[in-house]
Amino acid sequence: MAFPGTARAGQFMGAHVSVDIRTALPSRELAPVLDHAFRWLRWVEETFDPDDEDSQIGRLNRGQTLRQVPEIVEVLHRCDEMSAATDGWFDARINGKVDPSGYIKGWALERLSRALTQAGAVDHLIDAGGDIRVRGSVSPGRRWRVGVRDPRTGAVRRVLFAHDVAVATSGRAKIVDPRTGEPRQDLSSVTVLGPDLGVADAYATAMYAMGPVVARRFATGLAAEGPYQTLIVDLDGQLFGTPGLAAYSGAGTLLAG
Repeated sequence: MAFPGTARAGQFMGAHVSVDIRTALPSRELAPVLDHAFRWLRWVEETFDPDDEDSQIGRLNRGQTLRQVPEIVEVLHRCDEMSAATDGWFDARINGKVDPSGYIKGWALERLSRALTQAGAVDHLIDAGGDIRVRGSVSPGRRWRVGVRDPRTGAVRRVLFAHDVAVATSGRAKIVDPRTGEPRQDLSSVTVLGPDLGVADAYATAMYAMGPVVARRFATGLAAEGPYQTLIVDLDGQLFGTPGLAAYSGAGTLLAG
């Protein structure tokens, strides 16, 4: 038995984004909800894209006057918090420019997921280029099935089953080591699972920047202290996962590299 629901797809920050709603609501109620969802994503991109000179972040980097947008203060504050939480490995201010890209996509999708829930669409999956947020059920009593893909090869590294989780994967875009200013290229991907997609996104970005040795140590400590779990894939396809990943597993979910 499947939930009726509806789905819609588009583009967000250079990635294909899809919203799949399975809650049994009439289409006349879901259509305006999805309209609002994609307007929100367009607004986020127009406001925070560091490569767009007309965005608020673009204007900030050129020292120009900004609109009074509370979300900008919120995002920059959260970026500072994540920098502190990762001992500076997550850094939204590199080479004198503000770039919240390692946090903003996850933050936007997390906000969108909460808005869908408040609108009554409690069963949904949002996917934007490796950043995934699921809530509720794919069908009555069944958890969502989420494949964690290697952003370089497209290979499915792990299959997760969950009713409520955020999944962020880093490795597709260039990530710079904030301590050297050079791009890191010694990991295939880092995936972080937890209750907040923005936070998971920032942790995944930070651990990718750390490199394999420091990232494994950080992931182990992070899992011991709280709800965020990590899957690290080395360049040779070797997997390192924290123990809490077992809560999202099913038979045969760990795949060969």
